[in-house]
Amino acid sequence: MDVRPNQTIYINNLNEKIKKEELKKSLYAIFSQFGQILDIVALKTLKMRGQAFVIFKEIGSASNALRTMQGFPFYDKPMQIAYSKSDSDIVAKLKGTFKERPKKIKPPKPAPGVEEKKDKKKKPSSAENSNPNTQTEQPPNQILFLTNLPEETNEMMLSMLFNQFPGFKEVRLVPNRHDIAFVEFTTELQSNAAKEALQGFRITPTHAMKITFAKK
Repeated sequence: MDVRPNQTIYINNLNEKIKKEELKKSLYAIFSQFGQILDIVALKTLKMRGQAFVIFKEIGSASNALRTMQGFPFYDKPMQIAYSKSDSDIVAKLKGTFKERPKKIKPPKPAPGVEEKKDKKKKPSSAENSNPNTQTEQPPNQILFLTNLPEETNEMMLSMLFNQFPGFKEVRLVPNRHDIAFVEFTTELQSNAAKEALQGFRITPTHAMKITFAKK
C-alpha cells in the first residue's frame, strides 16, 4: 500500500505458457482503452515469468486501468495489478527511451489530446471514402461486423476487448480472413454500446478498428 500511484502498473499471475510477443499484443489490446501506452515490458527470464509492466503516458490512465482490470480473467488466470515501485530500473530506463519513439514515427505530431480528437473526427469520413458499405449503415441489430483488423488478431484478443460490455455472447472469426470478424451481443442496445465505445479502437498502433452492424 505504500507504493505511490505512478504511470506504470505491475501485473503478475499471468499465464506463463503464453509467448512473449502474443502476451504483449494482448496486453496492449486490452489496456490501450485506458490511455496512451508508452511501452509494455514482459520478460521471459525465470525470475520474471508471469509478470509484466504496462507504462502509460498519464498517471490517471494507470489508475483507471488498475481499478478496472484488477482480477480480470486473462488467459484463464485473474490478473493481479499494483503500481510499479517507482525505483524500478527497467521502467525508469524504458520511460526515457520510449518517449522518443512516437516522434520518429510521426514528426509533425501535436499534443496527444489534439491528435486523438482529430483522429476521432477523421475516422467516419475516411471510413466512408474507403468502404462504400459504411455509407449505407445497416439497421441496428445485435451482431457487429469488425473490419480493418491487424493480421495478429485472434479470438482471445477480441473476446477480452468486447466481454467488458454487458450482453457479450461470442466472437466469430472468418476462415482465411484475418481482417474481419463478427461479435454477437444479446440485444441491439448492448451491441450499440460496444460499437460506440470501441469505434476506431487501435488493436495495434497502425490499425484503427471499424465497426458497423452486420447485414441481417
